[in-house]
Amino acid sequence: MNRGHQAGAAAVDTAVPQQEDDSAGRGERLFALGLLHFIERLLLVVIVALTLLAVALAVLAIYRLGTILLADILLMFLYLEVIGMVAVHYAKRNSAFVYPIFIAITAVGRLAVLQGKEMAPENILIEAAT
Repeated sequence: MNRGHQAGAAAVDTAVPQQEDDSAGRGERLFALGLLHFIERLLLVVIVALTLLAVALAVLAIYRLGTILLADILLMFLYLEVIGMVAVHYAKRNSAFVYPIFIAITAVGRLAVLQGKEMAPENILIEAAT
């Protein structure tokens, strides 16, 4: 019986340090997740700021040129969708993958409109696949 008691005591002794390691691991995981969420939010702010800068530069180029081209309108839609993607990410995180698909469709549509007759259909498919 003494032997069973010693085995039980050994099991309890090994269980205590594992719980301490689990709590230390949980703290590290929480720190890492917090850091990654902070980096994610920072990069989203940078993406929106750069997108707004690109919009301002595009509007300035349109103003200097004095005409609005179809390429400019399609480019504005791309910028709008990037900003919309960030807004959807903050509003509800479950549909974040829909907007990149919309952006890709708009980009391929822009490519097809701007390069339509001059570009081989195979190249449009290749661009769409990448």
